[in-house]
Amino acid sequence: MTNNDSEATTSSSCSGEAASTSAAGRMEITEKVRVLCLHGYRQDADSFKNKLGSFRKFAGKYAEFVFISAPHIAAPLEPNDKPIEQQRSWWANKDDGTFKGTNKSGPAYGFQESMRAVEEAWKTQGPFQGLLGFSQGACFVGLICGLAKKKLTSIRPEFAVLTSGFISGSLVHMSAYEERITIPTLHVYGLTDEIIPKDMSESLAANFKNVEVLEHNGGHYFPATAAQKQAYINFFQDRLQEYLEHLELQQSSNASFIDSVCEDDGSDANDAEVAAVTAAAG
Repeated sequence: MTNNDSEATTSSSCSGEAASTSAAGRMEITEKVRVLCLHGYRQDADSFKNKLGSFRKFAGKYAEFVFISAPHIAAPLEPNDKPIEQQRSWWANKDDGTFKGTNKSGPAYGFQESMRAVEEAWKTQGPFQGLLGFSQGACFVGLICGLAKKKLTSIRPEFAVLTSGFISGSLVHMSAYEERITIPTLHVYGLTDEIIPKDMSESLAANFKNVEVLEHNGGHYFPATAAQKQAYINFFQDRLQEYLEHLELQQSSNASFIDSVCEDDGSDANDAEVAAVTAAAG
């Protein structure tokens, strides 16, 4: 941009065009909230995205979903098997390099690398407003929310969806659960889930204050039938409304700042003119 272009922009803003633009664009629902999605153990970004096809149709009017893969390949199911590239893991909590949600007092091998990967995605693929996770990914989302509450990560989620989630049993993660989290969250779990029993998901939900719960009669999966449709739509409508209201406040604040700058510029110009006339008279 040249100096002349810059001056023209400033002049245009000060003449009132910015205010008219603000008034004309007062929050038509053309924006969407953006959500970073974390898959479950032995999934990857593509498989998780495919499994959420129906869900994305329900919520896609209000939200855009971005999927990333964990940096670690999960240990094979059998010791002599070869690892499978598409089976990813955010961390391992057993000494044999595998992960099990019900494991207690275990390690968290590879967690820091995964934390850095999610922080990098949040930074480079954003901006994002929310997080969504399934199973191990939901556990991870809960940890990120706890770390964000304590300002121990650069990620700042404004809301989260946690499906088949649970509290991590790894000892190094205990501090993430010291404070209850206030951002809006939707917790989804199955009443017949045998991998992550519902009481584990309920324990995670109890760590949050602004909670909505969606139970379903099935097991360990992300439900997206007509029975869940309205709950998803309502949640993301509310999140989008909050986001647009936040944008409007920002817009109003920026407009006030521009008006203030314009007033200052005008007074400075008048002062300069008076000084010039006085100098000429002298």
